[in-house]
Amino acid sequence: MNANSFLQAALFIIVLIALALPLGRYMCGVLDGSSVLVRKLGRPLEHGLYRVASVDPQAEMSWKHYALAVLLFNALGAVVVYGLLRLQQYLPANPQGLGAMTPDAAFNTAVSFVTNTNWQDYSPESSVSYLTQLTGLAVQNFLSAATGIAVVVALIRGFARHTARTIGNFWVDLTRVTLYILAPLAIVVSLVLVSQGVLQNLKPYQQVSTLQVTTYPVPKTDAQGNPVKDAHGNVVMQDAKADKQTLAMGPVASQEAIKMLGTNGGGFFNANSAHPFENPTPLSNFVQILSILIIPAGLCIVFGRMVGDRRQGYAVLAAMTIAFAVACFAEISAEQSGNPLFASLHVDQQASARQAGGNAEGKEVRLGIAQSGIFTVATTAASCGAVDNTHDSLTPMGGFVPLLLMQLGEVIFGGVGSGLYGMLVFALLAVFVAGLMIGRTPEYVGKKIESFEMKMVAIVVLLTPFLVLVGTSIGALSPLGVAGIANPGPHGFSEVLYAFSSAANNNGSAFGGLSVNTPFYNVLLAIAMWFGRFGTIVPVLAIAGSLANKKRIAVTPGTLPTHGPLFVVLLLGTLVLVGALTYVPSLALGPIVEQLMMIAGH
Repeated sequence: MNANSFLQAALFIIVLIALALPLGRYMCGVLDGSSVLVRKLGRPLEHGLYRVASVDPQAEMSWKHYALAVLLFNALGAVVVYGLLRLQQYLPANPQGLGAMTPDAAFNTAVSFVTNTNWQDYSPESSVSYLTQLTGLAVQNFLSAATGIAVVVALIRGFARHTARTIGNFWVDLTRVTLYILAPLAIVVSLVLVSQGVLQNLKPYQQVSTLQVTTYPVPKTDAQGNPVKDAHGNVVMQDAKADKQTLAMGPVASQEAIKMLGTNGGGFFNANSAHPFENPTPLSNFVQILSILIIPAGLCIVFGRMVGDRRQGYAVLAAMTIAFAVACFAEISAEQSGNPLFASLHVDQQASARQAGGNAEGKEVRLGIAQSGIFTVATTAASCGAVDNTHDSLTPMGGFVPLLLMQLGEVIFGGVGSGLYGMLVFALLAVFVAGLMIGRTPEYVGKKIESFEMKMVAIVVLLTPFLVLVGTSIGALSPLGVAGIANPGPHGFSEVLYAFSSAANNNGSAFGGLSVNTPFYNVLLAIAMWFGRFGTIVPVLAIAGSLANKKRIAVTPGTLPTHGPLFVVLLLGTLVLVGALTYVPSLALGPIVEQLMMIAGH
C-alpha cells in the first residue's frame, strides 16, 4: 500500500468520523422525539400520516407485536414489488415497452429489495420500467433501510429502559426515520450526484450517432429472412455497419442516493457504480462511499447517547473503524501487488502500479485501485452490494477480503441498523465469554446477560453461516447449481460461496462469472435472503424485549468495563474468532487455495 493510497484511505476515514458525530446527534433527536424538526416543523405531516394509517403514535408495542408488524409490513412490500414486476407491461411510465419478469426472477427481486439485499441477476435498464423503479424498487430502498434502523433503535431501547414491557412503536419509528433522516439525506446526495453528471430524467432511451462507424459481416437474407447460399452451399455474407448507439436514460441520481444511504446496493444500470452515468467522477465515487457508511457510523453515536453513556458508542465505533482500516489496507495491498503470473508475459506491473495500481483488470481507470479498494471494502463491510469494479477480477486475496467481511456478519459499520444490532449481538457474546473467564454473570450496559439472551444470540450468530454453508453445498453439488459455474475449480467454488454469503448476509454484490438467473438460483437465493434478514431480526427484537424488562444494575469493582481499549480488543477478537472458526474450511477451498495456486504457478 503506497503513500497515495494510504492518504486516500485516511482522508476518507477522517471525513466519515467527522460527519458521523453531528449526524448521530441529529438522529438521536429524531428517534427520541426531542428534535425541533420532529416536535414542530414535521408534526402536521407526521400526524397526518398516522391518521390516514389509523396509527396511535402513543401506543407502544411489546417485542412480539413489534416483530409481527415488521414481518407483515415487509411481506406486503414483497407482494407489491412482485406485482409491479409481473404487470409492468400494462402499466404507465414504461417508454421502452419492457415486458414482465419471469415468475422466479420477480420473486427473487421482490424478496431482494424488501430484505435490503438488492441482489440483481438481470440488466435493470433493459428489464425494469420507470414506474417499477420509482414506485417499487426505490420505495423499498427507503422502507427496508428504515426497517433496519427501527429494529436497532428498538434494541437500544431494550438497553436503555428498565422494568419495561414495551420497546417502542414500529410505525412511529418507520415514519420518523423515513421523513427526517433518509428523505432529507437522499435529496442532498441526489443533488450532489446530479452536479457531477449523474442522470436524472424520465426521457425515452436516446439513439445517438457514434464517433466511429463499425463495419462487420452478416449473412445475406432473402425476402423471407432465410440465409442466401452460393452455388457451393456457403452462406453469402455482406457488410453491415453500426453507427448508432442506444443510451439508457432514467431517474438515476434519486435511485443512486438512496441505494447508498440505505446500504441497499442494486444499481439502475447493470454495471452499477462502474457505469459513468451512475458514477462519473472521483468526487461522485467518494460521495457514494461516504453515503454507504455515514448512517451506520452515526448510529454508534445514537447508541451511546440513548443508553446514557456516550463512551459505549465510541467503543463500538472505534472497533468498527479499526477493522475497516485493516480491511482497506489488506484489500488495496492485495490489488497493488498484482499477479505474479504476469511476469512470464513480460508485463511490468511495478511500472503500471505507479499509474493505476498492480491489478488494474476490472477497474475503472478514472478511479484507480485505491478508490476501488475502499469502495470494495465499504460495500461489503456494510450490507450495500453496490460495486465500482468487477469483484470477479480481484486477486485471490483481494476477493478474500470482501468475502470475509460479509461472512463476519457485515458488522464493520454494516447495513443501516443491521450493522449495529449485529455488532451489539457480538458485544453480548464477548461479555459472555469474558464472564466465563472470570466466573461472573456477564453484564453489558447495566443489564445482566442471562440464558434467554444467549440463546437468541446463538440463533443470530449461527443462522447466517447455516444458510451460507448449506446453500453453498447445494449449489456446488447439485447439477443445476454446477451448470451455472463458468470457472471450474477454486474460483468457481468462490463464486458460489460468494453468492450465498452475499444473499444470506443481505449484501447483494456478486462475484460475477456465475449464471444465477435461473429458477434454481433465483428461488434458493431468495430463501437465503428472506431468512437471513428476518430470521435474525426476530431474535434481536426478542433480546430487546428481554433486556427492557430487566432492572438496571449498579456498576461494581468486578464489572467488566465495556467502553475502553480492552473491550474494543475483546470485541474484535470475538468477531474474528467466530468468523474464523465458522468459515475457514470453506475459504480454504476457494480464495486461499487459489492464491496458493497462483504463487505455485509463478
